[in-house]
Amino acid sequence: MDVQPDNFLDLPAEFSDPATAQYVVLPVPYEGTVTFGRGTAAGPEAIIAASHQVEWFDEELMGEFYRAGIATAEAVAPADTPDEQMQRIRTAAGPIVEAGKFLLALGGEHSITVPLVEAAADHHGEISVLQIDAHADLRDTYNGTKYSHACVMRRVLEITDRIAQVGIRSFSRDDFEARPERVGNFITPKMVAEDSGWVEKVLALLGEKVYLTVDIDGFDPSEAPGTGTPEPGGLTWRQVTGLVRRVAAERSIVAADIVEVSPIPGSGVTEFLAARLAYKIIAYTQTDRD
Repeated sequence: MDVQPDNFLDLPAEFSDPATAQYVVLPVPYEGTVTFGRGTAAGPEAIIAASHQVEWFDEELMGEFYRAGIATAEAVAPADTPDEQMQRIRTAAGPIVEAGKFLLALGGEHSITVPLVEAAADHHGEISVLQIDAHADLRDTYNGTKYSHACVMRRVLEITDRIAQVGIRSFSRDDFEARPERVGNFITPKMVAEDSGWVEKVLALLGEKVYLTVDIDGFDPSEAPGTGTPEPGGLTWRQVTGLVRRVAAERSIVAADIVEVSPIPGSGVTEFLAARLAYKIIAYTQTDRD
């Protein structure tokens, strides 16, 4: 079997050809505005390497969803400034979505989401965003740039005001005072644990077309320790995958990213979780709306 070792899932050429693949994985190894734990630039390569150990047969849905084709694009090279980096990502993402492919980006820090949402909105029109994250990321600027990882959802709000923020358990006083209406809509881990209708509340915040962004620190650190700013009290694998499956069934997820994986030497736990989640997204977006 002719495999291509640098691609997602280690797929043979038949199922990783960019011309025919329905899905494109875009590595974005950027960490230009990281303010605490570093290492997210190594995230995409680590996730792709871990994906080589992921079974192609999905045990939950009983299918082989790689058959839709999953190409892996060339990584977006890191730039010297945040503004230049956003432009590079936008340039790389645009042709993928315009070709009708499902874009699945692997970060890298969370700031990379802004140009990806822009590309998705330009192609798909009115769009909403589902954010799974420990942090609100609603600051207007941080450390001298509006494209900090701490400002990503503030920039997204300039593209669409239909956002659902799930797993949030850390935000600044500035977030609280500047965007109280957003804080009031947070779906916190406490709500997830105590409110049986929490998924319906998420769905009510979303439109028909959804961009999914998953900051890996949305998970509890016991499940995903390899991230720059781990926050206790996070979401579980079953909560996250259950939510994504419901959204895929009742809305149309049109593109996605997984960000903030910072590999821990000697432990592949977080990058393997991210690789499994990426394949779950690919599977869910093929099934439950049929």
